[in-house]
Amino acid sequence: MSGDGVNGGTGEGTRTDTGAGVGTGEAETGTAARLQKLFEGHRLTPTQRRIAHCMVRRAADAPFLSSVELAELAGVSQPSVTRFAVALGFDGYPALRRHLREVAPAGKPGDTGSYNEYQQAVHAEIDNLRHLAAAFADPSPVIEAGRLLAASRPLPVLGLRAATAQAAGFTYFARKVHPDVRLLDEGGTMLTDRIDAAVHAGATALLCFALPRHPREVVDALAYAREAGLTTATVADSAFAPVAHHTDLLLPAPVGTGLAFDTACAPMLLGRVLLEAMCDALPDAQARLEEFDAQAVARGLFVE
Repeated sequence: MSGDGVNGGTGEGTRTDTGAGVGTGEAETGTAARLQKLFEGHRLTPTQRRIAHCMVRRAADAPFLSSVELAELAGVSQPSVTRFAVALGFDGYPALRRHLREVAPAGKPGDTGSYNEYQQAVHAEIDNLRHLAAAFADPSPVIEAGRLLAASRPLPVLGLRAATAQAAGFTYFARKVHPDVRLLDEGGTMLTDRIDAAVHAGATALLCFALPRHPREVVDALAYAREAGLTTATVADSAFAPVAHHTDLLLPAPVGTGLAFDTACAPMLLGRVLLEAMCDALPDAQARLEEFDAQAVARGLFVE
């Protein structure tokens, strides 16, 4: 299998089982946060970003992986791993691994206990939500994004392939409080036309949902949107995703990779949090919601 959102191809969606059982979530979240801090501020090549992304996704195991194992997991060459460590300021990969072991919390990596693969996938998603909760300790990026989205009239929302559902879900609810939300869920030559139309209508920002495997069209569309003058905010699976360089405000939310197809509970929840932040920035949001509820009752829209 090699389609988008499939764990088994050679792209960003390559299967990397988290091996996270009960009791490993907090430790893995802490290690992932330390890895993110370690990588921040370094100008990494696309190959090196791929290695960094892999290490964050395998945070619990990262301090114990050999350079050969890490290279295989990331789909790169072993010398690339060595160059990656040097780019971070270490003498080589052994020095990087020693550093990770010194700062890693105690505990055996990959301790899955007696849980089957389906249970492990659920626990891995719980860990992803814990990681997202920890990121919300600083709510300023989400608050900033909410203000950007609320102020853009219209508001284009981009999501292709695996991310289409996330973009459509956000758009469905956003239309209840925002006067003009435009879903961009189809690629091709019409995509840039629709971005142009939004800009000409007065749009100032674009929200993008970008999930693995990352379509080239999404990267190109974000680059085009910025050239057209839009401020781009992107929900992505990692701060090292290919869309990072074309995004003004990146909001990471990890995806689960323990099943044949990626699971995206954290990106979905982040989308709902963005909706809340956008509502807080729209003075008439509550009135619009109450108006909709009154109309729904009058029309018998929902079954009690």
